Amino acid sequence: MPIDVDRDGDVIVARWGDGENRFNLDTIAALHAMLGELELVSGPLALVLTGDGKFFSNGLDLDRFAGNPDEFAATAEAFHRLLGRLLVFPAYTVAAINGHAYAAGAMLSCAFDHRVMREDRGYWCLNEADIGLPLTEQMASVVLARLPQPVALEAMLTARRYAAHEAVAAGIVEEAAAQSAVLGAAVARAAIAATKDRKVVTIHKRIVFSEVARSCGWIEVQQP
Repeated sequence: MPIDVDRDGDVIVARWGDGENRFNLDTIAALHAMLGELELVSGPLALVLTGDGKFFSNGLDLDRFAGNPDEFAATAEAFHRLLGRLLVFPAYTVAAINGHAYAAGAMLSCAFDHRVMREDRGYWCLNEADIGLPLTEQMASVVLARLPQPVALEAMLTARRYAAHEAVAAGIVEEAAAQSAVLGAAVARAAIAATKDRKVVTIHKRIVFSEVARSCGWIEVQQP
């Protein structure tokens, strides 16, 4: 699975370029491996994750599960751990939402500290009520931890598709930018945050999110 990682000063820019960027055991393992390598980096650091083309992420790899149904439970568990890991990742994180963020892709964006969404094309949507696949308790806990509760409930119960300006107004994302400016805005935000004390940032994230991270199976939050 292609994840290209570049460094822009103190900012790590990770580009996930796998078409619709769907989650399966392989893609989640690659994302975990990337995060594991970055956790070993010392000094100032912030992370930006973006997709490529039309999609930031189109959710779970349902086509793969159709041929490999036994993988679903293991994939959900690995995805839970990914969400928990990102919530308490020991550096500031920014999602550069370059296109559609559906279902698990929308959930993934909730695990970042800041979100910049493309304003001219693309939707943020929890479409599980349309496709008949409910969120797990762990997935819902991450969404509810990061979004205003009325907004989270509307998204979960109605499968509403939020365009960028609607997502900003609802508190789902913090910024909207033109296609050509999404990544730049994300990197600029990350660069400012990278100058802050990472230890303090990490402690504060754990204070707020450690309970949710543990519920997702990411027990390493207890590490100093």
